[in-house]
Amino acid sequence: MSGENETIVLGAGCFWCVEAVFERIDGVTEVEAGYSNGHTENPTYEEVCNGNTGYAEVAKITFEPQRIKLSEILDTFWLAHDPTTLNRQGADIGTQYRSGIYFISEEQKSIAESSLHLAQESFNGKIVTEILPLEKYTVAEDYHQDYYNNNTNVPFCTFVITPKLKKLKLE
Repeated sequence: MSGENETIVLGAGCFWCVEAVFERIDGVTEVEAGYSNGHTENPTYEEVCNGNTGYAEVAKITFEPQRIKLSEILDTFWLAHDPTTLNRQGADIGTQYRSGIYFISEEQKSIAESSLHLAQESFNGKIVTEILPLEKYTVAEDYHQDYYNNNTNVPFCTFVITPKLKKLKLE
């Protein structure tokens, strides 16, 4: 796979936050907000928010493995959210905000499992991140794409995303 871009799908709470973080990582070429691993066809944001579709809000991250390794992307993933809270990130509560790594290959699964074991040493609580094959991925509506960059003055962005980016030294 040398020279080819790779994709991983990550859920870490609100996809606006996940997208904003990974758009700022060197070696990441594209970040797309979406929904994954639910049980309905073509979910809408409103349907996902009601918590009955089984979908997680996620970011589909495309990166250049010759510039950044998947393990490095996952290092940022663990720092960008609290993987010890089940179905919750901050004020966002529900299964759609669960922590998850949705892999596309067995190699990604292995890297994700190793990364989780290493990350566990940094957390007091047990990591509850699910590591599952990517299933039923749907891109989110256009107004969710590049949300932070297009809406930096919206209160959620000002009070939640900007401090997160500063904490991660990405802003």
